[in-house]
Amino acid sequence: MARDLPILRGRGTASNPPNPFLSAHVELDPGEGVGPEGRSARTRVLEDRTRSVLSWNTSPDLGFNVSLNPYRGCEHGCAYCYARPTHEYLGFSAGLDFEQTILAKPQAPRLLRKALSSPRWVPQTIAMSGGTDPYQPVERRLGITRGCLEVLSEFRNPVAIITKNRTVIRDLDLLRVLADVGAVNVAVSVTTLDRELQGRLEPRTSSPRRRLEAITTLAEAGIPVSVMVAPIIPGLTDHELPAILEEAARAGARGAAFIPLRLPGPVADLFDGWLAAHVPGRREKVLGRVRSLRGGCLDERRFGVRMRGEGRWAEQLAQLFRVTASRLGLQGGWPDLSAGAFRVPGSSTQLSLFGVPGEDFGQD
Repeated sequence: MARDLPILRGRGTASNPPNPFLSAHVELDPGEGVGPEGRSARTRVLEDRTRSVLSWNTSPDLGFNVSLNPYRGCEHGCAYCYARPTHEYLGFSAGLDFEQTILAKPQAPRLLRKALSSPRWVPQTIAMSGGTDPYQPVERRLGITRGCLEVLSEFRNPVAIITKNRTVIRDLDLLRVLADVGAVNVAVSVTTLDRELQGRLEPRTSSPRRRLEAITTLAEAGIPVSVMVAPIIPGLTDHELPAILEEAARAGARGAAFIPLRLPGPVADLFDGWLAAHVPGRREKVLGRVRSLRGGCLDERRFGVRMRGEGRWAEQLAQLFRVTASRLGLQGGWPDLSAGAFRVPGSSTQLSLFGVPGEDFGQD
């Protein structure tokens, strides 16, 4: 599966596998396109002119029905990212393109305001992002996620945030507004406490120490915060589960959740290439264990199974998580959020959750 590829500093992969939706593919020779000191070309940011910003799902595996993704693609470059195949729908590769060509949605705050102002909107939790990280590096410059949070805090609409980046603490002022009405939870994702491994596995994410510091900062500010141990990579990071939960609880996390690794579509080959380049001695062990909890495959698409796996190893992992989380007083990963304070700014009356319609203040 894997082939010899250069290791690009700051990138999760050096490969750009063919896009199955395109008839032609340009494949670079090993080393071509690699800049000084083994670095890849700069990230490029393109404008996504989408006409709507909310995505709906009917999956029973997810704790939300609606998500908001300010960006497509993710500069964090996590080698295992399940969202990589979504870039193929845009005409790009799930490999290097996913982390090097980012589509930003500058109109997202305006589109979100229009959606929440509609009388058809039923106030409910919006997950940010669910696809790619809302606080990836480009957010520091563009501030699209902050713009969306400004709208959510103005409407008092509940939001659940998942991130691997400490930049989330920049928005404490907005998160406090939502926390005051029970309408926010931040889940900080921690995959490993090993700084060296994190730097190779998740090259442009915040370090484990900074993520734990972010948990502390959020907790001290009164923001409900959880730790998401995801993905757990069998044979590589699974032994860290108790330590991650302990450090997160010490930092101030109130809840916890975990997800075992799954490798959909082209992600299997990309991650296999990462294993061969960075931890070749563990490659067979890791892939073998992934197959053991995925029914002999590297991915599992069945609802009810894909997010937790099955078999003896999956059961042992779940038991270890339950025992450790219980000992540390960590509750479920997603607390119930309230939409009771939802309002449409400028409306003569506050909306309720009992079917009282509001005016449509959306703007074109």
